[in-house]
This record gives sequence, structure tokens and C-alpha cells, in this order.
Amino acid sequence: MQRNEFENVVKKAAAERGCELVAIEWNDDDNVFDVTIDKAGDSVSLEDCEYVHRAVLAAFDRDVEDYALTVGSVGIGAEEADEILKTIEE
Repeated sequence: MQRNEFENVVKKAAAERGCELVAIEWNDDDNVFDVTIDKAGDSVSLEDCEYVHRAVLAAFDRDVEDYALTVGSVGIGAEEADEILKTIEE
């Protein structure tokens, strides 16, 4: 997976939700990527995080790329966001 391409997908999806990319933590050894987004003057919603997550899933085949992704906000850490998503899916 090309970092520039990944970052561009994240930036575009975040912008479509009125958010901006704050950081991407790259763990190339395990192919784990933690994305943090923020929204000026407003809170980042779970839907914002889901939107960015789904945009990355649509752009990169997990079976080919073999990666794990979390998307959180400045106020919600990646682990907390994962727990919220798991609860919603159940």
C-alpha cells in the first residue's frame, strides 16, 4: 500500500464529512494504521469515523493489502472507537 495514496483517500473522505486529517500512525511491521480526524467548530461523530473507514475499505482490498485500520477523533481514541463500533455491530 502506498502511503501517499492511503493518505489521499483519508484526506478526501474526511473533507467530504467536513473533517480534516490530524494524524496517521503507521505501524508497517503489523500493517496497522491508526487515523485521527478532527472537525473545526464541531465534534467528530461516529458517522464521520465510519465514513472515512469505509472509504479506505472501498479503496484498498484487505485481502490483498492485509491491513488493520482504526479511525478516531481527537476526543475519541482509536481503541475506544473500535469498541463503540463493535457494540453497534452487535
